[in-house]
Amino acid sequence: MYLYSALKQRQADKQPVRVGLIGAGKFGTMFLSQVPTTPGLVVKVIADLDPAQARTRCLEVGWEEERLAATEFIDDAESLIRSDDVDVVVEATGHPAAGIKHALLCAEFGKHVVMVNVEADVLAGPYLAKQAQQAGVVYSMAYGDQPALTMEIIDWARSCGFKVVAAGKGTKYLPAYHASTPDTVWSHYGLSAEQAAAAGMRSQMFNSFLDGTKSSIEMAAIANAADLQAPGAGLSFPACGADQLAEMLKPKSAGGLLERSGQVEVVSSLERDGRPVARDLRWGVYCVFEAPNDYSADCFAQYGVNTDESGRYSAMYKPFHLIGLELNISIFSAGLLRQPTGMPVCFNGDVVAVAKRNLNMGEILDGEGGYTVWGRLMPAEASVAAYALPIGLASQVTLTRPIEKGQVITMDDVQTDTTTQGWQARNEMVKQFGR
Repeated sequence: MYLYSALKQRQADKQPVRVGLIGAGKFGTMFLSQVPTTPGLVVKVIADLDPAQARTRCLEVGWEEERLAATEFIDDAESLIRSDDVDVVVEATGHPAAGIKHALLCAEFGKHVVMVNVEADVLAGPYLAKQAQQAGVVYSMAYGDQPALTMEIIDWARSCGFKVVAAGKGTKYLPAYHASTPDTVWSHYGLSAEQAAAAGMRSQMFNSFLDGTKSSIEMAAIANAADLQAPGAGLSFPACGADQLAEMLKPKSAGGLLERSGQVEVVSSLERDGRPVARDLRWGVYCVFEAPNDYSADCFAQYGVNTDESGRYSAMYKPFHLIGLELNISIFSAGLLRQPTGMPVCFNGDVVAVAKRNLNMGEILDGEGGYTVWGRLMPAEASVAAYALPIGLASQVTLTRPIEKGQVITMDDVQTDTTTQGWQARNEMVKQFGR
């Protein structure tokens, strides 16, 4: 893409890519730490619920006074989106309803948007991306997050003429983690609550990484951007290292574990008894692909490519992701090339709310990473047919009946206001992209 040379020219011409950041949490702060050393980039506005804290975080990551003075710190995201000084908006709130609102405003006011907010993307992403396209602007996944990095490898494989068999990421997983709460999360990460707070890490958000919700959300995002399928029984989280990807993540008909060719899956860095997996992909992403012919398969062998026993399946992977430290790639892809680093094109995967424990009538659900529910990946067709409650709409809604642990909660099980923008965008997405 040769972005760096274009950025240096932008800097020389005094025409930097102008960014507005919504949400200066952990991801946003990681991005902000790279700004002083990136040519051709300027952050004009930062919108956060606590502007003073956002300014403090900029200081903590090395911003000099001159850069701080040239940046506006506000608490009004809509004002940021309307600003004539912003070319690309980074939506990093992690709040589904806010993300939908901001993405639609970006389409309305002609701003490219990089959606760090994968929660909003999974709830209504295909609809939001379509609105952006119709407005002539870019709606993009966020490079640095695992879905966009996985999309990069998928695009590489398909562009080379390979068939994508499986794609996804690694994580630390044990079945017991589905019951994890914000009170228990830090012990699993080897941190104290004080250490986590000092690093700007929110317990409910990081608990969603552990309890399976974030994995489901990210796999739904990949399925919807790459037109891959969600497994019918949900993610199985097989214990699998980098060297076993091609052997294990192929269809059952070929001796592997997958329901079918062309699906998403998450691999665990732990065996079920807690032992570490050799050469695990806890922080990485992968794509398993198949040789289209015997000649290609022979080339795999000739060039030392790691394959399954048949020699026809191989895997490409990236062992790490750098979160907000890599976000610039999406910003410049949108702002300079007018191309997304991944974008939802269909509605194949959905994430639904599942009870973490027995829940009583009248209880209020607390959404992703909380005490009441976790998010399970489902094929979108099945979730719509079951009238399942999306995890992105499972916050601050009241149960109208008791729910047993492990049960999928439906929209008939809750009392909520379906006239909100979030519900309307979700319903419009299902109407336009559902099967």
